Amino acid sequence: MDALADLLDGPRARGAFLLRATLSPPWSVRIQDEAPLCLVAMVRDEAWITPDEDRAVRVGPGDVAVVRGPAHYTVADDPATAPQVVIHPGQVCTTPDGRGLSAEMDLGTRNWGNDPDGSAVMLIGTYQMRGAVTQRLLAALPTLLVLRGDSWDGSLVTLLGREIVKDEPGQEVVLDRLLDLLLIAVLRTWFSRPDAQAPGWYRAHGDPVVGPALRMLHADPAHPWTVAELAGRAGVSRAALAQRFAKLVGEPPMAYLTGLRLAQAADLLRETDATLETVARRVGYGTAFALSSAFKRERGVSPQRYREGLNPSAG
Repeated sequence: MDALADLLDGPRARGAFLLRATLSPPWSVRIQDEAPLCLVAMVRDEAWITPDEDRAVRVGPGDVAVVRGPAHYTVADDPATAPQVVIHPGQVCTTPDGRGLSAEMDLGTRNWGNDPDGSAVMLIGTYQMRGAVTQRLLAALPTLLVLRGDSWDGSLVTLLGREIVKDEPGQEVVLDRLLDLLLIAVLRTWFSRPDAQAPGWYRAHGDPVVGPALRMLHADPAHPWTVAELAGRAGVSRAALAQRFAKLVGEPPMAYLTGLRLAQAADLLRETDATLETVARRVGYGTAFALSSAFKRERGVSPQRYREGLNPSAG
């Protein structure tokens, strides 16, 4: 498994928030839900997305935007239009002064907006849960990226548009998986662009020395790797690998491996009921104590507290 495949293996929507929004101008929606990631696929007309700490970006028909949280942002027909709707955590919908709008904006099954015949139509998919591998993904993304419709095959958007308004058995799972596929397709295309400002590990993937080392680490992170072994398999000296890896990736090989192991451990804590001992062995730590110490040192919380914090039923 290469680094990109490993990273993109992380998104696994569970009960994601999906809807089809139909709006007539003037309209402006203030997003304060603090969700980690949101996709906006523009089907008809155009919108402007304005992150609080960045410039407004136009999104036209066929374009897909990926917005990284938890920072707030505004989606509107025009950057100058004042917000009329505010989306709070839990997808609570109100006016700017706090009056509830959920019933007023409900247009049917996963249909939402101020006019069922509005000129602007967009599909919105929001990841509401945080997870470890997803955190690595978020760290690799800008606050806002836009993939233009003429630069990729947008057939998944069409499929999502057909499925999003259906109310059939198992539909939530179908939509979760479609959202995952759409995100992966968008990011894979975006990362491959020369102007994407991809992270160091992505650029290093094509390097004849560091690339093989990265693939070895991702293929078997539980292996007791050393810089010497990685260098030997890559056919270079230990010093040459260490220097080149740090230059291209931005951190030493063993620091990268530690981050990878802890990210995968946190993902297992989120996705499975495996014991801490089992998780430790699967990611390359000899004991649960060793994993717990490293996890707490890196993340400031014990694995058990981390797992409880991600459990929707936890108090």
